[in-house]
Amino acid sequence: MLKYGEINPLNVMGLRQLPYCPPHFEKIFFDIRVNDKYIVDWIYQNLQGRFWYGDYCKIQNGSRQLTKCVAFEEHAESTVFLLSLDKINIFKFQ
Repeated sequence: MLKYGEINPLNVMGLRQLPYCPPHFEKIFFDIRVNDKYIVDWIYQNLQGRFWYGDYCKIQNGSRQLTKCVAFEEHAESTVFLLSLDKINIFKFQ
């Protein structure tokens, strides 16, 4: 993890954040209240595995909804992110 001074080979090779969401990744949907960069930076600092972050179009009751989605290759990391989401995704006055 970056905050403990450990070098992650996926970061060095630029393979940590994927430009697409593979089907085996565990997806988490949420409404964003902070800047996208804040979420991505938190993932880089606190987790280790590969992830995808972006917009996701969901269809509910015949209508389309655009939400944010983050997906993790390691399912344990999705649990850590989901448990921390209420502390990360808080609107802050600046």
